[in-house]
Amino acid sequence: MRIVFFGTPGFALPSLKNLVASGEDVAAIVTQPDRVKGRGHKLSIPPVKEFALSQGIPVLQPADIRSNEFFTAIDGLNPDMIVVVAYGRIIPPDILARPPKGCINVHASLLPKYRGAAPIQWSIVRGETKTGVTLMRMDEGLDTGDILLREETEILHQDNAATLGARLSEMGADLLITTIRNIAAGTVSAVAQQGDTSYAPIIKKEDGKIDWAASAEDIFNLIRGMYPWPGGQSVFQGERIIVIRSQVADADARKTAGSILKIFGEELHIATGRGILSLQELKPEGKKAMTGAAFARGRHIREGMHFEYQ
Repeated sequence: MRIVFFGTPGFALPSLKNLVASGEDVAAIVTQPDRVKGRGHKLSIPPVKEFALSQGIPVLQPADIRSNEFFTAIDGLNPDMIVVVAYGRIIPPDILARPPKGCINVHASLLPKYRGAAPIQWSIVRGETKTGVTLMRMDEGLDTGDILLREETEILHQDNAATLGARLSEMGADLLITTIRNIAAGTVSAVAQQGDTSYAPIIKKEDGKIDWAASAEDIFNLIRGMYPWPGGQSVFQGERIIVIRSQVADADARKTAGSILKIFGEELHIATGRGILSLQELKPEGKKAMTGAAFARGRHIREGMHFEYQ
């Protein structure tokens, strides 16, 4: 089947690799423009572009996917199907209507829960214990299309957005090939989405701010869900820090939220609105990651000092 692939970040890469390995005719990939990143202002190219170039697959990076120029480019590729995996932009109806086999999307949630841009992060932040991948036919709505195939997985206690995302990306890549083969064989069965709907908006930097008045469990989930970006953020005596790893040390203790209780081994125990959170690894701004205890010793932290919320 002749396929045009829309995708941008690393999450999309296993799906693209599976398409190529399975022998499908990947006519081109469409990805977001290269971006300038970091303090050195170096040009960063999307992971799917790097792989496509290594395979000799044409790459399109339109600034405007609603332009007549881009529509003409898609028509020239004459795809049977369009596959979309974390492209990062809404696909316009004029594109959705073009391929005869339709447009299918790999979405990292159990739809209709967590429609939107950041389902992996918000499923962890909101304390979900399971999630999954949904393959759907795309329509004009936001992740509202009929379901073709889906698979569940447990959200492990040690998962963060990076580890869960890696697992879901591989699951989605395998389901994608099964779905395409079912479509080609005419054995696919699409069903309308059913159940409670929720949304997963795009992540902003401020979403990572730790409110110490929340429960230890909620802060633990926030830190996991916001890793690696923007990170669980706090401030200690004017110094900004990112909490990388934490653990709930006590779920019910009642102390002054944000107050430092003690160093326990290599960890630093902090009071929350309900419970005690153990900071296992954190990274002060501009410095290397360190244990909670190393952070405390380097700053002569004493019991009763406070982390701030800004």
